Amino acid sequence: MDVNTKQESTFPVDGQLLMVLPRAGASIRNPDVQLPLLRSDEDGYYLEMRVESDPADTTEVAVTRRVPLEDLSVEEWEELKAQYAKLDLRSCTDQGISKGLEKIQDRRIQRLFMALLTFLNPRQVSIVLYLYRQAAQQSNGPLVSFRSNDLLESLGYTRTKDGGFASKLRSQLNRDLVALHRTELVFAQSLRKGDSIGAKVMIKSVLRIKGYEIDNVPRDFDLAKAADYTYELADAYTVSLEFFEGPGRTGDYVLFASDVDISQKLGSNAKSDYKMKLIVYLASRMKWDTLKEGQYLIISKQYLFKNLDLLGSNSSRNNQIFWRTVEELRQDGYISGAQELPGKKRTTSIQFQINSDRLRCH
Repeated sequence: MDVNTKQESTFPVDGQLLMVLPRAGASIRNPDVQLPLLRSDEDGYYLEMRVESDPADTTEVAVTRRVPLEDLSVEEWEELKAQYAKLDLRSCTDQGISKGLEKIQDRRIQRLFMALLTFLNPRQVSIVLYLYRQAAQQSNGPLVSFRSNDLLESLGYTRTKDGGFASKLRSQLNRDLVALHRTELVFAQSLRKGDSIGAKVMIKSVLRIKGYEIDNVPRDFDLAKAADYTYELADAYTVSLEFFEGPGRTGDYVLFASDVDISQKLGSNAKSDYKMKLIVYLASRMKWDTLKEGQYLIISKQYLFKNLDLLGSNSSRNNQIFWRTVEELRQDGYISGAQELPGKKRTTSIQFQINSDRLRCH
């Protein structure tokens, strides 16, 4: 294959983003996830949720995802605390997040909790990959401009008879984009200072919305209001990718195949997209680990299941989903194969053979 052709058939995603992505997107069922909390300090009010690192796994980093609550009055803060008390976390984990939020009457507060609890689900990760692919094509650094309908089409949604998309899908896309814009990730990066190891604390959003366009003026559209209360979407957006360094600046990135499948399965919940979860987790581990013999990646089955959200007690079902997902990745060409490697004390690892034409570390 010609080198230039190979470059055009892939696009880079920054290594630092990939290293925190699986942790930042951990579901509420993950054992490392702490309960969401409301916090206030001299800088303001926050709704936040922490994902602890597993001390036994050096590939994991602790991440706090938080939503700054701006321009809150004392009365609004008290109301928020009262609504927070109605959050039923047991129902969230046992019966689903919508069930756990049904006692919260205020739509804005309900949507804030929903955005935090479902942050960086596979659909939002698909949106992020779409934007990085657009960044490679547009060559405008971290700034990416796109039409909403083009993104919805790439996500595999079906157009209505008038050529548009259902209001539910449009509303969901705006809420996803605003969640990626609003939610900050707080994490520590190791920093060597002479003979000692320190830490540099980073605060970044995955993206920041810089502007949006409305085709038919006058049309009353407010970005935050649409995310919190209504069912609307702007016709075009310009965003800045906050983790973007660019392959020319750091050389720290993973190349993804440009035809990576980001389409959403019809009638399926985003959390069930195990294929996207596994692709991103493998890419993340490629940044943490050194590929053995240039193509083999060995990962504990326990960590794989935790990061794929296969956390139920039905081990037979979990195994079935896992190996079906591995086969999908093999058919799509991301891996050439995978096999179990028995270890000490009944610990099992999976050895993946990575196909560098579709997933390559730099």
